[in-house]
Amino acid sequence: MEVALLIWSVALTVLVILGVVWVFDLQVRLRRLQSRRDEMFVADEGDTSLGAALGNLAARLSETNARTERLVAQTKQIDDTLAHVVQGVGLVRFRAFQDTGGDQSFALAMADGEGNGVVVSALYGRGKTRVYAKPVQGWLSPKPLGEEEEQALAEARKTVVGSGATNHSTNSRD
Repeated sequence: MEVALLIWSVALTVLVILGVVWVFDLQVRLRRLQSRRDEMFVADEGDTSLGAALGNLAARLSETNARTERLVAQTKQIDDTLAHVVQGVGLVRFRAFQDTGGDQSFALAMADGEGNGVVVSALYGRGKTRVYAKPVQGWLSPKPLGEEEEQALAEARKTVVGSGATNHSTNSRD
């Protein structure tokens, strides 16, 4: 019996020694993993780590998203405003009366992007100059337009709509 007990004692001692060695090996591996993790995710003083970089990147992304939203709102506001500013200008100079020299008279059309605006005409004569203004809405005027005023409005429309546009401006000359 003593031999069997001795064999069991030696076997258990070897197993305990192997277990202790195995635990030490696992502790060494665990320390290496922890130090690698700390290098990647924990920043030292003045040192940037992956975790700090990711945090910085997330903060910058949030700031960029907020800035983009502000820029989109400002762009919409600018687009809304620009639809109502003078975008098309047409000028036609002409001689209103045969007894005056040169093309002193003119018709000036100014319209926004939707064709709303005004046609201003100045008729220069020897004794006096007359100035007329006629409203324009949607490229049409409720007042009768003269030939030169129609030309000026067509030029204004070309600058807004483009050179391929046809002159659809008709007026109510009843």
